[in-house]
Amino acid sequence: MSLLYSAFQVVRAAGDAVAQLQWYATPSSQPSSGIAHSNIDNDQNQQPLSWFNVGIASLMLAINIVLSLWLGLGMSKSLIVSTVRCIVQLTALGMVLNQLFLTENPVYIFSMVLGLGTLAAFEVTYWRSKHRFPGMFAGAFVAITGSAVGVALFGNSLSLNTHPAYTAQKFIPTVGMLFGANLIGVSIGVNAVMSSLDTHRDRIESALCYGASRWEAMKPVVVASLKSALVPSISNMSACGLLSIPGLMVGWSLSGANVLVASRYQMVVMIMLTASTALSTMLAVIFCASVLINGTPMLRLDLLTTNKPKQAVNMSGTSRSSSRMTLLRAGRRPKSDLYLSRHPSCVAVASTTTSSTTATRTHSGVRLISAAAAGR
Repeated sequence: MSLLYSAFQVVRAAGDAVAQLQWYATPSSQPSSGIAHSNIDNDQNQQPLSWFNVGIASLMLAINIVLSLWLGLGMSKSLIVSTVRCIVQLTALGMVLNQLFLTENPVYIFSMVLGLGTLAAFEVTYWRSKHRFPGMFAGAFVAITGSAVGVALFGNSLSLNTHPAYTAQKFIPTVGMLFGANLIGVSIGVNAVMSSLDTHRDRIESALCYGASRWEAMKPVVVASLKSALVPSISNMSACGLLSIPGLMVGWSLSGANVLVASRYQMVVMIMLTASTALSTMLAVIFCASVLINGTPMLRLDLLTTNKPKQAVNMSGTSRSSSRMTLLRAGRRPKSDLYLSRHPSCVAVASTTTSSTTATRTHSGVRLISAAAAGR
């Protein structure tokens, strides 16, 4: 801690020394200290953007469309549709925010926040996940919306000095950024849980058969899923300012605000994004694992639904799956493959399969012997 504090003091002293230098700019050209002040409004050479400027910018995508057609990527339609969606969605968002920023009615503000949370939960449940389970939409909504609203209220009131904390001009943009980060983290985490439970199904069932508790069975899955889901957020925060310039800081800089003040705002926002992503992902991952490993405890992969076509399985897989489903329908805990191989239904299927295989081999052997005798 002392080393980190010393490094912070050195960086702070160097920044103060550079800030006192006046050779790089005249006092009249210094940017204002207020983040809300914009020098663009006073610059007569800067014209406001119009739809013509948006159209000119859209023409740059023509290069990508030509390359897609030339290489046969099949992405030209996706580029056009995505561009149209971006323009329509941002236009509608701008019209709504323009009206919300004129009012401070908490009913309208939190109604929009709940609407954004509903869309984020729908995106996670029906578009970004390969599988679904009962209650997934409600769990994703609570995890994404609850963590985003809680972190935004705490950060706006104590870190961004916003009073009241739900002021529309700062609260809605902050919550919108948190929703985007939470959506990615929750999607990765939930998909990792479902995939891990399916991959390590036999090991989890064996642990449950030997008396492992619900938390002992799902803890390794939860830990691994959280690690994989939080890697993008942590990497983005570590590379911020070194390998990339964040969008929030770029926007404030383009508006003519003080760059140092904008960097502090960006620090607060990045910390809020990481904290909200970690909280929402942890809630969603634990909820997903708790549903698929119920309180019996029993692994309930039969609750998962998917839109992918069913693939054919071999006879051994069919017998084990059928036995597992039979035990699930009977309300019993599913056993490991070692137990299922000794289950009467499995033994019957295995015996039938072995008998048919032996009969086929015997019949083939008789035919070969008969053919050899005839050759003699």
